[in-house]
Amino acid sequence: MIPGSTAASFLLVVVLGAISPGPDFVVVTRSSLTGGRRAGIAAGAGIALGVFIWVAAIALGVAAVLTASAIAFTVVKLAGAAYLVFLGIKAWLAVRRGGYRDLGAGEHKPPLAAGAAFRQGLFTNLLNPKVAVYYLALLPQFLPADGAALQTLELTAIATAGTVLWFGTLALVVGALRRFFGDGRVRRGLDAVLGSVLVALGLKVAAETA
Repeated sequence: MIPGSTAASFLLVVVLGAISPGPDFVVVTRSSLTGGRRAGIAAGAGIALGVFIWVAAIALGVAAVLTASAIAFTVVKLAGAAYLVFLGIKAWLAVRRGGYRDLGAGEHKPPLAAGAAFRQGLFTNLLNPKVAVYYLALLPQFLPADGAALQTLELTAIATAGTVLWFGTLALVVGALRRFFGDGRVRRGLDAVLGSVLVALGLKVAAETA
């Protein structure tokens, strides 16, 4: 079993890492604004599943192979960059189409569904090989030298729980403020800004060398 102090320290590091602004943060924020708290929480759950898969892959040695192979790393990185740009362009297209109305006046288009938000969160995380690099560097610092599979599984559960904790909180906060952003012009401006941020992050990811 992982000692309680070690588990608490690992959870704190995971949450602090999740808080750092990045693609996951933007996806949950936009999901919460366009689909409400339910969509935001679903996006956060998708990201948490992505973290679980990455950490499990590290335990199986798959992630180490990915980060050791420049070609594999680049393929996943470019796929992730393309997906972020795709999400950003979707936001831009929504701005161009218009159709924004005040929330109190009824929606002109259906809100983002929880299933779609979940998939966006999952793919955004899984197509980011930086997550593998992060946990490859982090896990050994919290595992004993003779760390067993059970202890790795415990850390995997903690990493997943910490991710759910932060992004669930973010979704609730942004979802609660959704009515504050209920003015159609405000939401159109937010879509333009968040779409631009997603495209910029995608281009940044594509340009990074490691």
